[in-house]
Amino acid sequence: MTTQHTYRVIVRGTFQELTDEARARLLDEVEEHGLGQTRFTPEGSLTYDRVLKHFSYRFVVVSDAADGEEMAAVLAEDRAETALKALAGVAEADAGAGIDTGIGFGFGELRSTVTDMDTMKINRKGR
Repeated sequence: MTTQHTYRVIVRGTFQELTDEARARLLDEVEEHGLGQTRFTPEGSLTYDRVLKHFSYRFVVVSDAADGEEMAAVLAEDRAETALKALAGVAEADAGAGIDTGIGFGFGELRSTVTDMDTMKINRKGR
């Protein structure tokens, strides 16, 4: 049996080609996606601000320790891409074909930062 590790992954990206409709929708929901609502969850927690330039997703990924941080990053980026396409309204069947049936926004290249919570060292203050 392989050992499972828990990873916290932050996936960052940049909004691109936002239409007026997309901007309005994102701004309507900005209070739900501020820093105060940030959580690491399996389904991801989207964060952005009123500028609508950059965004981040925070994920908890449980994966085989042998696969390492690289696999956790790939899994989280895939989840983020799927969630962003769903937010934009891209139908699952059309996603692979690049057909946008949604409100008209895109995103740039995704970058990830991974922390393995099982190997993280915690320094406690002496008493």
